[in-house]
Amino acid sequence: MKDKKEICYFQNPGGPRLSWSQNSGMKLIEKDGLRFKDLAHDGELHPYEDWRLPAETRAKDLAGKLSIEQIAGLMLYSRHQFVPGMSNFYFGKVTYDGKELPESTAPFSALSDQQIQFMKEDYLRHVLVVTVASPKDAAMWNNNLQELAEGEPWGIPVSISSDPRHGTSVTFEFDAGAGGDISHWPEQLGMAASFDPDLVRRFGEIASDEYRAMGITTALSPQADLTTEPRWSRFAGSFTESPKLSTDLVRAYCDGFQTSVGEAEICDGWGYNSVNAMVKHWPGGGAVEGGRDAHFGCGKYSVYPGNNFEQHLEPFTKGAFGLQGKTGSASAVMPYYTIVHDQPGGEEVGCSYSHYLVQELLRDQYGFDGVVCTDWNITYDETTVDDLYTGKCWGVEGLSQVERCYKILMAGVDQFGGLNEKEPVIEAYKMGVKEHGEAFMRARFEKSAYRLLVNIFRVGLFEDPYLDPEHASKVVGCPEYMEEGFRAQVKSVVMLKNKKQVLPLAKKAKVYVPKIHIPAYIDWMGTQIPEQLADPIPVSILDRYFTRVETPEEADAALCFIRQPNGAAFSMLGGYDVKDREQGGNGYMPVSIQYRPYTADAAREESIAGGDPTETSANRSYKGKTVTVNNEDDLELVLETRRAMKEKPVILCVKTNSPMVMREIEPSADAILMEFGDLPQAVLELICGLHTPSGLLPMQLPADMDTVEQQCEDVPFDMVCHTDEEGHVYDFGFGMDWNGVIDDERVKKYAHKK
Repeated sequence: MKDKKEICYFQNPGGPRLSWSQNSGMKLIEKDGLRFKDLAHDGELHPYEDWRLPAETRAKDLAGKLSIEQIAGLMLYSRHQFVPGMSNFYFGKVTYDGKELPESTAPFSALSDQQIQFMKEDYLRHVLVVTVASPKDAAMWNNNLQELAEGEPWGIPVSISSDPRHGTSVTFEFDAGAGGDISHWPEQLGMAASFDPDLVRRFGEIASDEYRAMGITTALSPQADLTTEPRWSRFAGSFTESPKLSTDLVRAYCDGFQTSVGEAEICDGWGYNSVNAMVKHWPGGGAVEGGRDAHFGCGKYSVYPGNNFEQHLEPFTKGAFGLQGKTGSASAVMPYYTIVHDQPGGEEVGCSYSHYLVQELLRDQYGFDGVVCTDWNITYDETTVDDLYTGKCWGVEGLSQVERCYKILMAGVDQFGGLNEKEPVIEAYKMGVKEHGEAFMRARFEKSAYRLLVNIFRVGLFEDPYLDPEHASKVVGCPEYMEEGFRAQVKSVVMLKNKKQVLPLAKKAKVYVPKIHIPAYIDWMGTQIPEQLADPIPVSILDRYFTRVETPEEADAALCFIRQPNGAAFSMLGGYDVKDREQGGNGYMPVSIQYRPYTADAAREESIAGGDPTETSANRSYKGKTVTVNNEDDLELVLETRRAMKEKPVILCVKTNSPMVMREIEPSADAILMEFGDLPQAVLELICGLHTPSGLLPMQLPADMDTVEQQCEDVPFDMVCHTDEEGHVYDFGFGMDWNGVIDDERVKKYAHKK
């Protein structure tokens, strides 16, 4: 779509606006004085083209018209797409008219050869976008996708989705969508620190407005996982370990994203401002053994030593499936990669392969009839237990890809995340025909097609899929939304300590801010990041609030900006070391959340779960092994600053992703602020008293690593918490303002009772 003038519009009196491309060959049908899009390209008004009918009626009609090949394409969910697309080691070669982007003359919004292929040849209509060059480019890319889809048989529009893209720190695959300007908010854990469902609902309203301006109609969020395992690398992407607070925040998040009001509403709260919420990860991914993550074979098991499986369902069943808004329920669910070990159902397979977890529990017992989509790449072969990019076919490693697709379908799943090719799904259909007959399998496919199509109809894509790129530039990251995001950042910061009321500091006070050491690492895209000594926050921001000095002797106070102990070594792979395996060990190591080297003397002798085709032992114990985090220098920075500052205040600002052991560092600080994301301006405005701290701990901070080893991965609030030098216990719900410990209605409502 080179020129927005090629987009045509017609406003129906008392009905929806229609938009279409002159280049797609689409025509309008006139009936009863109204206009309808001739998406079937045959001059006949089919029920699915009639916008007067309910989404459910239209979806049922269209599902019955599609061929098995077309339904198979509808079941695909693309691999990660970049705008513009660039070739890389994982996502493969990306070309435009046969040339890679640097050699081509293609604009950033052009469709790649690979995108054209999977849309035309594989009938794929669900696309996951990661980075975008700008909101304007995203809108233009959307228009190009819709133009291509509109000219194809049945004219099914493209549903674009995104992982979370509003966080201020973007590190891993699951929150990698930060390309382009957009309003900046705390991480999901940071929003939880506000203890404020209204704030989370407002975030959903703003985020959905920005998403729709860029063409995004499905959010692969929220994470509803209870964070009962403190070492889990995905801790920051979830809300809390509290079932009650998590439930309320998940409900508010989905309501904010999905609800359209006023003229934007089509029916039952759905409409042109709605974004489908794909809540994840059923039945809760926060109970991984030892804190290892299920993106890797070494972290494939969820365990329940506290027999607390049912509580992990509550943010889904009471939150996402019990919305206060008119849409009623989150429209989609994503099961996790994990094998839910030794729980009802009995089959030790990944969640999307489990008939019990999907069909019997999610659908039959809890009545969920929306879309169920696998997490990404679960039908591909595993290569090794320590590779992020390997296939994640946990528990069914011995099956072929086609057999895996068939098992997923028979479990009640509708869609295959990260699968671009329709052939394995078609072959799985043929397997089902041999076992159950063609009528059965046709009905099974139509059921999934119906669910998928309903979500596209509800958000108005069949009538009005095209965007105004200039509107996208104005809406996405507009000053109003940026301001609301900043206010949320301020509310997310937790003050843990304020000895002798050293805070707030006077504005323009002289401050010493030591540089931090960042070791070399490889990011999730495979890029080598060099070692560096860096300013922890932009100097230009610091200079707005304080007078920067070069030495402790000149300073009134020191500001130490550090990161929590990084036991995952700047990646999701924590708890496994290839060197240990090469030296005759089992490869499994502790995941540490303290700065100093940690020896796991209190760990289990035998792991609860284990076993992988690439391993010779099922015992994943790491008892007695020692591990060192890669940012111990952050602790040394604080200790050295404390010595240099003598009696003058040391203010500690900790960038936090999950719980950490505080006893090594807390006595050296006069004041401690925890931030959830990269929030330097919010923290500085708090330090100089422009705002009052109001955040509360959305987690427990353990006294030591022994209590971490002794807690149950599936149970909340079961750790002995750190007590600081002033007698304050760093438990869930603790926080301070300028007057002391906060004890407001939020604390009374949500703090757990001992």
